[in-house]
Amino acid sequence: MSVSEASVDGVVEVTNVSGAGDFILVCEHASNFIPPEFDHLGLGSDALESHIAWDPGAYPVAVALSAKLDAPLITSRVSRLVYDCNRPPEAKSAVPAESETYEIPGNKNLSGKDRQTRIDQYYVPFHDALATVTDRRVKARRAPVIVTIHSFAPVYDGRKRDLDIGVLHDSDTRFADAFLRVAATHGKFKTIRNEPYGPQDDVMHTLTEHAIPRGLLNVMLEIRNDLITTPVDQQSMAEQLAEYATEALVSVAERLNDSSAVDGPCSKTEPIPIYSTVRRRNDLMFGSFAVGTS
Repeated sequence: MSVSEASVDGVVEVTNVSGAGDFILVCEHASNFIPPEFDHLGLGSDALESHIAWDPGAYPVAVALSAKLDAPLITSRVSRLVYDCNRPPEAKSAVPAESETYEIPGNKNLSGKDRQTRIDQYYVPFHDALATVTDRRVKARRAPVIVTIHSFAPVYDGRKRDLDIGVLHDSDTRFADAFLRVAATHGKFKTIRNEPYGPQDDVMHTLTEHAIPRGLLNVMLEIRNDLITTPVDQQSMAEQLAEYATEALVSVAERLNDSSAVDGPCSKTEPIPIYSTVRRRNDLMFGSFAVGTS
């Protein structure tokens, strides 16, 4: 699939595809748009403006972060209620019949054919685009860090969520570990591992599909959405996340470039050049590291 265009069939948007930075950004829940043929899925405007339809504030943060890190950004242009691109096709929650306190009339009693149509129309183009961008970077021997950007509601089921940023990971903890250390050092936000969701909630599909099989560093970031309600807040958050991500990458790359770290229980593949971030930050670091998970 070519990703030279800004969008593919109005379903997935790929921006800054030639970005030269060390990251690829993903925003699966960027939009609450429901194509007209679905008649709002039978929902009112209150539901469609709520968190069940999208991640408010996540897209503008991702756009600003893409500019700051010079990173390609892949986003879904359709509400997760039509198809949640962070879920595999076999997951019931990929096309939810209910979400939180809302029933989704337009998703009830879908035939197998109707469900497959949604998979083909929304899931496949999104993940094909992400795979194409990722593989292009890997083949160029410039392994990217894959970062997915999400937001969460500050109150859920009547309970206040006591954190600012969630740092989520599956089996590969390398980048998440470093990101958490950096965030703790800065001390600006309350940042917690695998909250308000984690692997047990089946929310890691994009990373387990695209990053972990390729041995790529990765993390999923969940931002409390009342922290990113205005353009000023969104830009500020993007700048902070860019700083954390860059420092975290330097930390991981230094460890991977250390022979004692590389000779540990990592899977071995052909070494690739060290991240450009590290070259810029430390001219004394040379060499390469092997892609693989610890």
